[in-house]
Parts: sequence; structure tokens; C-alpha cells
Amino acid sequence: MSLQNALGSYGIAAQEDRSAPRTRVAIPARLRVSGGRPFQTVVNDLSLSGFSATSITRLHPGSVCWLTLPGLESLQAEVVWWENNACGCAFARLLSPVVHDHIIEQARAGRVAV
Repeated sequence: MSLQNALGSYGIAAQEDRSAPRTRVAIPARLRVSGGRPFQTVVNDLSLSGFSATSITRLHPGSVCWLTLPGLESLQAEVVWWENNACGCAFARLLSPVVHDHIIEQARAGRVAV
């Protein structure tokens, strides 16, 4: 499923103009690209529509991946960019504001572990 089909017009708008506020974080997580093995990463920022994370492995735009954050099921996303050991990805489904706020609250309280 393409990003456009998965997100719909609101999601595309959020990706194109970055209207979804991004929160700087440092959350340990796991990232797995389709067909690959999961690897440890750190999520550097998070929004309702996506995230950026560290990635020593080159990720190709358009690749489907899954992000596993502490205490949550894996979230499907699509790689949008990769540069200098960092990647930016768009969620296949927008995060619920309640889930987003819970993740941020847990990160700020230091209660995150993979």
C-alpha cells in the first residue's frame, strides 16, 4: 500500500507541510525494514504523522518499516528520507493524539525501555 493510499489527504498534507508538531525526544526503540532484521535505534523526534530516528544502515525512501516503541505494538511506516545515519519515516496510520501524548509523557518521565 502506498503512503498516499495509507494516509489519505490529511496525512499527506501533514507530511508535505509538516503541520503536525514534532516533539524532540530520545526514545530507545527497534526498527525493522521489510525483509530485514530489527535493529536498535533511538527516536529523535515524534509527531502524529511520523518520526526521525538513528539508522547506521542505509534506508531507502519508499521502503516499508516497522517501529517498535516501548509498551506498544509495532507501528508501520514508510521511509521518507535517509541522511547521515538518520532517517525520517511517515506512519501508515496517524498516531492517536492520546497515544502520542502517552509516549511523550513516558519518555519525559524516564520510563521507557525496549
